[in-house]
Amino acid sequence: MSQPVELSLEQEFNLRSFADQVQHMSREQAQDFLVNLYKQMMLKETMYKHFLKHEWGLESGPQYS
Repeated sequence: MSQPVELSLEQEFNLRSFADQVQHMSREQAQDFLVNLYKQMMLKETMYKHFLKHEWGLESGPQYS
């Protein structure tokens, strides 16, 4: 990729809105939120890996047609 990836205008707006919300969180709320966000990121990665393996026919186990 020769050009850096940039956020869309909508994404920039959502990021600013999110930053404003985070400013009002307590430390405990922010820590809980970060743990949950990290879990969601890991689940998303696992789903992507599963979908790619399925799409590319790399899944192990019996293949049914």
